Amino acid sequence: MARYRGPKTKIARKFGEPIFGADKAFEKKKYPPGMHGSSKKRRKLSEYATQLQEKQKAKYTYGLLERQFSNLFKKASQKKGVTGELLLQLLEGRLDNVVFRLGISPSRRGARQLVSHRHITVNGKITNIPSYSVKPGDIIGVREKSKSLESINESLASRSSAYSWLEWDESSVSGKFMNYPEREDIPENIKEQLIVELYSK
Repeated sequence: MARYRGPKTKIARKFGEPIFGADKAFEKKKYPPGMHGSSKKRRKLSEYATQLQEKQKAKYTYGLLERQFSNLFKKASQKKGVTGELLLQLLEGRLDNVVFRLGISPSRRGARQLVSHRHITVNGKITNIPSYSVKPGDIIGVREKSKSLESINESLASRSSAYSWLEWDESSVSGKFMNYPEREDIPENIKEQLIVELYSK
């Protein structure tokens, strides 16, 4: 399956929450898409369907393909600790997600594009792999030639969210990945335990 590039509101309505951020269209239609979307007699989801839906929500939220997500789960399950929390930490440590969290781009999709188009550096070196795993202590910045890009400047001008695991230096237009975030610090509404249960079947 190729990466989804269709209407984001349709996916948000499928999960019943604005997983891609503020969405005026979603606010108008908070029920699932389709001719029976607004019907109150919708069939109750089975345990498996609920677990699968949670995995799909995580995939769409972070913009991963099935194989990428599966490989990341395997990596998390091989580490010591709570697998679900480790999975979310690995997702948060992806370069495209860090660029988004730093406010260099207003969306993960836009952040992925900035990385792919060689506008982002890690420790001073251009890195064009969105799935690159950022490590504690790494410095993520904007390439010198790209600091004048209107899209980046507009995003930085409106950035408001500050995360405890990230440190931003406005003068150098770069941020430091301090450490992997604790579960309570990750704002995404994902029930990671359901994903763990799905993969353990």
